[in-house]
Amino acid sequence: MDGAGPPFVEQVKCAHPDMRIEVWFEDEMRFGQQGTLARVWAPIGSGPRVVEQTEYEAVYVFGAANPTTGESAAMVLPTANTRLMNMFLAHLSEQVAPDVHVVLVLDNAGWHTGTDLEKPENLTLLPLPPYAPELNAIEHLWDWMRSSHLANRAYLDYDAVLDAGCDAWESLTPDRIKSLCATSWSV
Repeated sequence: MDGAGPPFVEQVKCAHPDMRIEVWFEDEMRFGQQGTLARVWAPIGSGPRVVEQTEYEAVYVFGAANPTTGESAAMVLPTANTRLMNMFLAHLSEQVAPDVHVVLVLDNAGWHTGTDLEKPENLTLLPLPPYAPELNAIEHLWDWMRSSHLANRAYLDYDAVLDAGCDAWESLTPDRIKSLCATSWSV
């Protein structure tokens, strides 16, 4: 990142002068057999039928994305808690280049703020204000994944839900991530 950026980036840059600073966005998405209904194409006047399940198997996709480069990291996990957030942060920390320090924008979920949270040296966590999910650019990825890959489907069991989450994340390309997560305020 060259030139002046937002104040939070400049503060991190002063603390890590030999590192390249990148802004990433992180969040979790829960989905499963309860599913999501989405619009479908159908002839005018028809009443298309869509599958809706009532079982309760679900997973959480922990994801982080860089809207500038399209890089991303994700883990599909059985629940969301501090222990699994620590695992995800360690995974993300290993994914970034050695000369990069990441400003990770995230919400104030309990597992993001707990005293047991282990913050890797190459990540600075930047919590968003409460009740402001629209500021987290990765929310657009969740909307796209739900509408394009996860809606209007039935899943046989936990393994099918897990596979669907992995497939949906793996369908993301760097260009799609850049397109969906672009923000004017983070660069």
